[in-house]
Amino acid sequence: MKANSLEILSLIQLRKRLSRQEIAESISFLASPATLKRLLQTLQDEGWITVEGKGKATTYVSSAKLEVCFPIDLETYFSKEQDDRIVKRNFDFEVFEKLKQVQVFNKDETFSLNEIREKFQRRSSELAPDEYHKEMERLAIDLSWKSSQIEGNTYSLLETELLLKEKRTASGKTKDEATMLLNHKEAIDFLVSNSDYAEEISVRAIEELHAILIRELGINKNIRRRRVGITGTNYQPLDNEFQIQEALEKTCDLVNSAQNGYEKAFLALLLVSYIQPFSDGNKRTARILSNALLLANGLCPISFRTVDPLDYKKAMLVFYEQTNLSPMKNIFIEQAEFAVETYF
Repeated sequence: MKANSLEILSLIQLRKRLSRQEIAESISFLASPATLKRLLQTLQDEGWITVEGKGKATTYVSSAKLEVCFPIDLETYFSKEQDDRIVKRNFDFEVFEKLKQVQVFNKDETFSLNEIREKFQRRSSELAPDEYHKEMERLAIDLSWKSSQIEGNTYSLLETELLLKEKRTASGKTKDEATMLLNHKEAIDFLVSNSDYAEEISVRAIEELHAILIRELGINKNIRRRRVGITGTNYQPLDNEFQIQEALEKTCDLVNSAQNGYEKAFLALLLVSYIQPFSDGNKRTARILSNALLLANGLCPISFRTVDPLDYKKAMLVFYEQTNLSPMKNIFIEQAEFAVETYF
């Protein structure tokens, strides 16, 4: 997208509703009335904005697509400190309806994901059962390590491999760190052995995966009843267990109604993290649930191995604060491609 269009969309996204005159007075570049009108018409045709009123009363309004898919640069976004960012402080129940209205993956992204899917299915079909199992085992170790590292676990990848294969704990590490890794592996092994587990997800299925991941870690396995805070953001998740239950049910409905396996996995990854239904272990559960959906739809699981933990956290913070999926979508697609190229 060209810089002039991005600037116009940034204005409309921030102020939600603007007349053409207000846009003309706010943009930094020179544009004749005809040029500006043409730019706005293109953005309307592409679904980024909607138009209300006629003639001088015409206003340009932010669309669901603009709200959730507008490209956001992480470096630019986080150049502002936590208290200086304009954010949605509370959980936005409208996000479910917005996500129904948009095409999560655009035409080019869908083409890339289809190529990834076809490559995985072709390559995996050429492997003998023991070869396929070996690659899945390697992916499971990498996923256990990276998912735990994102949550602050200090085991190295090599130490993780020794722990998961030989039950050798690393010196200087806590028991909880080892338990976290072992729980991840148990959850992944369960899903590989029950690849149809997430053909249709439910709140109960999410709770079951969470229970495996937090076993023996002193974390309550039930939907939380108390308020939780998230470091680095002024976004405040829901603190009412009945609303949390409702949000999880809406998530399941949205995911189950999606036609594309990648879309199902991506929506689950975002929304379970956004809801924060448990006192701890939410993002871990979201990553494992996302992979459960990939497996159930005949797609390659994602290890997230090359993701920088800080970039991952920043991408999630953007969704928490703006319900914008663009940064996390970039990570998801990159990692989907990495997984097929690395393990298969």
